Amino acid sequence: MEKRSENLTDLNQIGEFGLIDLITKDFKIVNDSTELSIGDDAAVLNYKNQKIIVTTDMLVEGVHFDLSYFPLKHLGYKAVISSISDICAMCGTTKQITVSIAVSNRFKLESIQELYSGIKYACNRYNVDLIGGDTTSSLTGLVISVSAIGCVSKSNYVTRSGSKPNDLIVVSGSLGGAYLGLQVLEREKQVFLVNSNSKPDLSKYKYVVERQLKPEAKSEIVEFFLENKIRPSSMIDISDGLSSEIIHLCKKSGNGCVIYEEKIPISKETVDTCEEFKLEASTIALSGGEDYELLFTIDSKYLKNIEQHKEFSVIGYITKESNTNLITKDGKTTPISSMGWKSF
Repeated sequence: MEKRSENLTDLNQIGEFGLIDLITKDFKIVNDSTELSIGDDAAVLNYKNQKIIVTTDMLVEGVHFDLSYFPLKHLGYKAVISSISDICAMCGTTKQITVSIAVSNRFKLESIQELYSGIKYACNRYNVDLIGGDTTSSLTGLVISVSAIGCVSKSNYVTRSGSKPNDLIVVSGSLGGAYLGLQVLEREKQVFLVNSNSKPDLSKYKYVVERQLKPEAKSEIVEFFLENKIRPSSMIDISDGLSSEIIHLCKKSGNGCVIYEEKIPISKETVDTCEEFKLEASTIALSGGEDYELLFTIDSKYLKNIEQHKEFSVIGYITKESNTNLITKDGKTTPISSMGWKSF
């Protein structure tokens, strides 16, 4: 959690505007569409003839993250990534973000600077401008809200509702790792509560822990689509789990699907950790969230393009019927139910 020291600075010593000046002074503007940034009542964006995409995500302490094992720098990074991922899921490119935070009096200035160092790292990594936000107090803990603003080429954005029967269902990367990373961190927290002298060795779990603490948005896949003039028929990012996301795509289009269990991409590290926790890897891939991979449907004419990309796995196809089915490894057909994250 935040550092404990007699030299830490109370936020009331610097004030709201002093805090804003301090945490934003090193953010540089990199996009031409950012006409006016932080320092006025609002930002001004000039997109000329491009369409704009806007999304907002909120992270709440105790609901979405636990600061006993989640470093503030990583939290700032992940908060930005979750919003950038939503823009990617529309086949868009993020240009600007706003960040609003509510903090309790247990947080010192140095903690907020650590949080914003992660936000800055994400901005630099994805060429995004921080253009505003808000700061206020909280009675219970830390709340972060990130709004992302992006653009697409004219008429090139992708929604959740365009899939057609016989479209291929494709997923990027591998699934289930972020959920397993969370399980590892939660287990080590419980060990620490019993024995505060214990020092966890997470080297064995580097992959899954990084998937939880430092995910990445799939902006390079959007670039691949644009460079190759490929337009998915529908797309969504996998933040709530594969099962929930494929059901969203099917419902929005009024179609169904068939997914093959053996085709779902799962890394060896995730499988090994599942075995240690006595969990079924396919179930975790279907129900675990926060992988921030892209799930999309696409016309079969693009199959050669998809096969040439090392990130992509074709896991099934869209059907005319509204049923969403999983073909298990032993050939049985079972309905897919929404097993992912639920907000309420």
